[in-house]
Amino acid sequence: MCGLSGELRLDGGAADVAAVARMTAAMEPRGPDGSGLWAQGPVALGHRRLKIIDLSDKAAQPMTDSELGLAGVFNGCLYNYRELRDALRGEGYRFFSTSDTEVLIKAYHRWGAECVRRFMGMFAFAIVERDTGRLVLGRDRLGIKPLYVSQDAERLRFASTLPALLAGGGVPTDLDLVALHHYMTFHSVVPAPRTILTGVRKLPPATVRTIRPDGTAEDLTYWRPDFTRHLSPGDWSDAVLESLRTAVDRRMVADVPVGVLLSGGLDSSFIVALLAEAGQRDLKTFSIGFAAAGGESGDEFAYSDLIAERFGTDHHKIRIDDSRLLPALTGAVEAMSEPMVSHDAVAFYLLSQEVSRHVKVVQSGQGADEVFAGYDWYPPLAGVPRESAAEAYAKVFFDRPHAALAETLNPGYLVDDVSGVFVREHFAAPHAETALDAALRLDTTVMLVDDPVKRVDNMTMAWGLEARTPFLDHELVELAAACPPDAKLAAGGKGVLKDAARGLVPDAVIDRTKGYFPVPAIRHLSGPYLELVREALTAPAARKRGLFREDYVERLLAAPSDHRTTLGASALWQLGLLELWLQSHGV
Repeated sequence: MCGLSGELRLDGGAADVAAVARMTAAMEPRGPDGSGLWAQGPVALGHRRLKIIDLSDKAAQPMTDSELGLAGVFNGCLYNYRELRDALRGEGYRFFSTSDTEVLIKAYHRWGAECVRRFMGMFAFAIVERDTGRLVLGRDRLGIKPLYVSQDAERLRFASTLPALLAGGGVPTDLDLVALHHYMTFHSVVPAPRTILTGVRKLPPATVRTIRPDGTAEDLTYWRPDFTRHLSPGDWSDAVLESLRTAVDRRMVADVPVGVLLSGGLDSSFIVALLAEAGQRDLKTFSIGFAAAGGESGDEFAYSDLIAERFGTDHHKIRIDDSRLLPALTGAVEAMSEPMVSHDAVAFYLLSQEVSRHVKVVQSGQGADEVFAGYDWYPPLAGVPRESAAEAYAKVFFDRPHAALAETLNPGYLVDDVSGVFVREHFAAPHAETALDAALRLDTTVMLVDDPVKRVDNMTMAWGLEARTPFLDHELVELAAACPPDAKLAAGGKGVLKDAARGLVPDAVIDRTKGYFPVPAIRHLSGPYLELVREALTAPAARKRGLFREDYVERLLAAPSDHRTTLGASALWQLGLLELWLQSHGV
């Protein structure tokens, strides 16, 4: 839902409304249903609207409340906004709309920055206090909704996307070498607050930042899951089932229909089963498939068809032929706020294009593998001594060892092993009892945020489609964090989730081999896809930048299928995607 932007001048000047207008216009796909600008002295706000709750103009943004002296913009959804509105009414607040945006603004007035602890949902917001001149930026617990920031001595700007900040102008675009190391090492994850550009930072998840008129600021970090055994429900699978049931129900809050992205895997199938159990009829579900390549199938229609038939959904099976895939790569890269190497980004991009013709909101199964230990790099961590956990994690997850970067990057782009240091510091933090607990804590609070969650937001919102992720309900995440590692690793991974699904989801789906969102043409680069990468890596901009060693690039181009990262991804695609992104955004 929506895209927001704004500026706070720090030098006493008036806000640059034209720059905020450019930033806002750059996010039109995120909010095709309306736009708005608001300015007062040193502050300006911009907004693009996707109408989902309160479809009237009363819910338009930026939203101002002159009685309370507040103005705000908001991206996301507060699933418990009705309960919060009732509580606020009980304290004397009057409402002029039925939107969750107004609830957020009044909740901030009543409870200050601590209001976020009461929110159930996904959100990024900016609130301006008229009387103090303070600007307050906030982001949800798991970073489902993005918020990028650029600041210098004269001004601070913020937006829902990094390209929007670039559209505002004046952003330093030198490469951040620490972020580059993370991109090349940490499976292309760049942890907050950094981005690949030195001039742009991102507000960390679970953070509220209060910025004073002089630019000084303070952060409130309001949530962090505790990966210890502090909960002991009678039966873990029953507790997971009940918590997921609640999470799925919460995400049906909307004034428009809600569909489901149905991959045919356990996670999305479980969502459909729970909605059917709750009495949803004619639920719209959507699956996508591609042509096979490199001996690898490009669809999982057999499983998604099974679920659609079992639960009687209004199912849409979308087949993408090669003629659509190559042009879509350009659009997907343009829609990325940061370089995203996972090949399924283009799948989500194309799927979202089709789905947005039918619905504005979908539920999606992202997050279950990180929260319930579904990936194949988790079992090797079981039984690893806690003091050796960081090294064991790096061995199974890092794309390449630090020493190998000297063969990949030119000398001017090399730095110390910052990714190794980041992981060791994260693993050394208190709590997280076992090696697997520590890995899941890192993946849930860092990797998940800056890989799959960001990818889904960017690719769906490129078509004005809002994706809601029940497996990232913070109460379910807290429950899963407390669940014993053995229960999660059982049955080949996600054991406790599989137990919870028994009797609701067909056994054929629960017990199948884990699948992924397949896009074989990118996993096995050849033909026009290989040429696209070749052109990007040999373009004048790439040669001038001189990121990668020419001999290394030539080896990869000569035998693209022979060079894989630790997790089996295409090493060539990782290089090519970074250059494609930089060139696409004029860096």
